[in-house]
Amino acid sequence: MSLDRENRILGAFYGLALGDAMGMPSELWPRSRVKSYFGWIDQFLPGPEENSAACWFKAGEFTDDTSMAIALADAIVEAEGNIEPELVGRNILNWAEDFDAFNKNVLGPTSKVALSAMRSGTPISELENLGLTNGAAMRCAPLGCLIPTESLDDFIALVAEASSPTHKSDIAIAGAVVVAWAISKAIDGESGADIMKTLPSIADAAQNKNVNTFSPRLASRIEMALNIVRSGNDTDQVMEDIYNVIGAGTSTIESVPTALAMVELAKFNANRCAVLCANLGGDTDTIGAMATSLCGAINGYHDLDSVLVQQLNDANGVDFTLYSTAFIRFREERERAYAGQ
Repeated sequence: MSLDRENRILGAFYGLALGDAMGMPSELWPRSRVKSYFGWIDQFLPGPEENSAACWFKAGEFTDDTSMAIALADAIVEAEGNIEPELVGRNILNWAEDFDAFNKNVLGPTSKVALSAMRSGTPISELENLGLTNGAAMRCAPLGCLIPTESLDDFIALVAEASSPTHKSDIAIAGAVVVAWAISKAIDGESGADIMKTLPSIADAAQNKNVNTFSPRLASRIEMALNIVRSGNDTDQVMEDIYNVIGAGTSTIESVPTALAMVELAKFNANRCAVLCANLGGDTDTIGAMATSLCGAINGYHDLDSVLVQQLNDANGVDFTLYSTAFIRFREERERAYAGQ
């Protein structure tokens, strides 16, 4: 069945929430503890009281990953398809204050510093924001839904602009570009296998655009992560190798290649991808959010488990069709603008 692009956009938004909520209970726990405590996660669970990052959430609720992506999406809607960093920063800060995120273990270190500075009145243009963590990549799915891939230079610049309220480092921007680019290609109907082939070169282009850290090469990590998946034949052992060799931490250089590896390991199936990411250990909710959003964009909304989708709707009260309707319009406007150049 041929999928329309609005269906793929809706799949990206719901995939984001699915991977985030499935991975929430185990987030930031070591792989060994995830196995001993849960056995195997294959449904939405509440955050355990023992998990200081997840204890605030009920079963099926998504975390800061999806909440910040919604803040970004709302800023884009308010700006009629444009990216205005001050609006993005305002929305993220509003969410953080409403959720009392500064007093809970839910904000990444880079975002926490940046949001604290914004709260004190520092303009985004004056913030250094050179942290290496994955806060830009975890919320970038709306950018993949919005921005066509006609111009890589424009794509990188727009992702950098949207990321700037909290992240300006070369590696953080590169990670966000890679995830958003993959989603954008998926929305245009490119196959998962073909998308994966292009991502190392996209990573290089983005990371080399404005070098301001001494981070390792993201492209090399992506290649290494995908090779681990392709050379393995036992799912649990592949996950073990990804966890131990590539890493599942909150840094961009670990989590983005690992998310892509999980997409490949799940054979691009969003439902399976969410489960695998939840059982990986480490930054499970963020890795799940990035990976499952891409799977959702590749196979569309109708490939998602309808029971899980209903549970997401019931737990979070968010109607993602409002975003898919708006974002297909914004995307087509951008495409017409490129065609008229």
